[in-house]
Amino acid sequence: MIPDTFNYLPITDPTMIFFVVLFIILAAPIVMGKLRIPHIVGMVLAGVVVGKYGLNILERDSSFELFGKVGLYYIMFLAGLEMDIEGLKSNGKKVALFGLLTFLLPFALTYWASSSLLNYNPTATLLISSIMASNTLIAYPIVCKYGLQRHVSVTLCVGASMIALTLALVVLAAIVGSFGSGAGVGFWCLFLLKIFLFVAGGLMLLPRMARWFLRRYSDAVAQYIFVMALMFLSAAVSGFIGLEGVFGAFFAGLILNRYIPHVSPLMNRL
Repeated sequence: MIPDTFNYLPITDPTMIFFVVLFIILAAPIVMGKLRIPHIVGMVLAGVVVGKYGLNILERDSSFELFGKVGLYYIMFLAGLEMDIEGLKSNGKKVALFGLLTFLLPFALTYWASSSLLNYNPTATLLISSIMASNTLIAYPIVCKYGLQRHVSVTLCVGASMIALTLALVVLAAIVGSFGSGAGVGFWCLFLLKIFLFVAGGLMLLPRMARWFLRRYSDAVAQYIFVMALMFLSAAVSGFIGLEGVFGAFFAGLILNRYIPHVSPLMNRL
């Protein structure tokens, strides 16, 4: 009699979970490489297959949420760390315009479709619109693989993505605030004050901490751990004031950009 395999799914044994994840990380790039498809696509497809709505091999638990969040922070941090600051300064107007268009066009179209065609209430309409107007840099590692991260077009896209993401997070914060004490004048004044203090505090403290530690300790491993600690600290404070941690991770990367040479053992580890 053949046992019902599905009775043992999803896998709950930590050792088997780790084995399946490592196997996916190993096999997906190999298979996608033969098909000339970006590796990240293979990871996404593999996640769908083994997930709850696929074969239900693995369950999305707190460990997957943790690693997923850490990975997203890391991508945003590297985007800020490897960004061409001089190119960003010289193309500031283009970045701002592209970022506003990247946010406003999908936001407006989704708002119209949700309210006119789907008849959603204003709160649901705003929520869906902010989701559609936001984007992440999930394909950024592919760009880095080919050494294009300092290209002007990449700088424009990264800067525009952060502008669109920040505006979407502001809308989300307003929606969350409306369910609490209300998104009135007091809420927005406090929210803007917290953002100002976060940015000002980061600009004052992070460079001093980075200069002190990187000059005092030359060990590449210690420097790597220190940089990661600054990234997570910035992400945690960003989440505390009402923004998502990805904003704080990207902000930390921008600040540390000038203190970590692009050709150095530390950058190689990062």
